[in-house]
Amino acid sequence: MNKAKKKRVQHRLEWWSKHLERLMEAHVALVEGGVRSFKIENRELTHFDISSLLRDIAEAEKKVDELEATLAGHGTRKIVGVVPRDW
Repeated sequence: MNKAKKKRVQHRLEWWSKHLERLMEAHVALVEGGVRSFKIENRELTHFDISSLLRDIAEAEKKVDELEATLAGHGTRKIVGVVPRDW
């Protein structure tokens, strides 16, 4: 991986890591019941948004894992489908 691409990947990893941290903070605040709503940038979340928040956390975790694997020199996973045929 060249230096410019590595720098871009590191920047994206930092952004996604911070985003994941904010999502987790929102989840904890809403679950513990200390707040009625939690604001992340221009998005306001309430207790009713916990299921979508969990999906967002899972997506951010996946993205962080992919970027960390890229920086470690591992390629992204590729899914290949195999269709058995009876010839």
